Amino acid sequence: MSNSSKITFEYLKRTLIFKFDAGTSRGVLKTKDVFWIKAFHSENPETIGWGEAAPLVKLSLDDRSDFEEVLRKTLDQMSQVLFGSGEKNVLNQLQGLIPFDLPSIRFGLETAILDLLNGGKKKVLGDAFYKGEKAIAINGLIWMGQKDFMLDQIKEKLEQGFDCIKMKIGAIDFEQELALLDYIRTRFSKDQITLRVDANGAFSENDALVKLHQLAKYELHSIEQPIAAGNWKAMRQLCTATPLPIALDEELIGVKNKAELLDDIQPQYIILKPTLLGGILETKAWIELAELRQIGWWMTSALESNIGLNAIAQLADSLGATVPQGLGTGKLYQNNLESPLEIEEGKILYNPQFAWEQPS
Repeated sequence: MSNSSKITFEYLKRTLIFKFDAGTSRGVLKTKDVFWIKAFHSENPETIGWGEAAPLVKLSLDDRSDFEEVLRKTLDQMSQVLFGSGEKNVLNQLQGLIPFDLPSIRFGLETAILDLLNGGKKKVLGDAFYKGEKAIAINGLIWMGQKDFMLDQIKEKLEQGFDCIKMKIGAIDFEQELALLDYIRTRFSKDQITLRVDANGAFSENDALVKLHQLAKYELHSIEQPIAAGNWKAMRQLCTATPLPIALDEELIGVKNKAELLDDIQPQYIILKPTLLGGILETKAWIELAELRQIGWWMTSALESNIGLNAIAQLADSLGATVPQGLGTGKLYQNNLESPLEIEEGKILYNPQFAWEQPS
């Protein structure tokens, strides 16, 4: 882009269809609506930057019935803005222009403009991942469901070479979930397979600590969000007494005073979903504050299509992610965009030899 310029924005909607019923403690997902944001200069419409606004049902601040209308109005407003050149200028402008309660729209615009800034080649941030020079370790996700369904997923992930497995828990009988963890742990030590669990806030405050002690027997890496978000006092007590590390996830959504939350709860880890937190600068701010307090972190996607997944993977790479990230959701859908993103031996990589399917 020149020193400053106006950008035209449009959007396309696609309803992604899951390959299976994706169970969570908040219900079963069958479809997921995503909105692809198109950014281009009217004098050069062939060069297009793509972003994705994809609020997560029952979680995102911008999960609202009028989301599409709000998106349309926001894009019309942004088409009148004179954007400065350079990544830093663009990100700072968007943080000031897009309200905090529209986090997925802000992230989608950030991605679309940075892609356009880099020539409309699906390059958002960093170089190594995009060039195919670096793969990012990820966890293999085990979705909730009947025991046999979950066991089949576990076997598949182990056969695919994952050495970090994340299992969603809280939907079936807890004893059956422990049995599934036992299945893995009796076959693989903690040095061979890292185990994470995600309760999505399913435990009650009364029995959470008892369940954490039961889970700790399986030498888990961590548990995500054992109790529902919003009770900092109860979560602080858990983080103090827990026999295994706790990672905050939903707890971060909608929080403006990041330092206060981290100082009050003192978690062992935080999990960062840029779509839910408000984009790149918000994610970076969480990481900076966490690292000052020796709190670990990793990044995860939030059921985006490959457009959003690509952006989050590049962001994770640019921020020096080390532990396995949660970036394997691109294979969930029957009608995702075909892309250079591949998963091999428990890692996500970008294969520059393959072309992107164009959004339509």
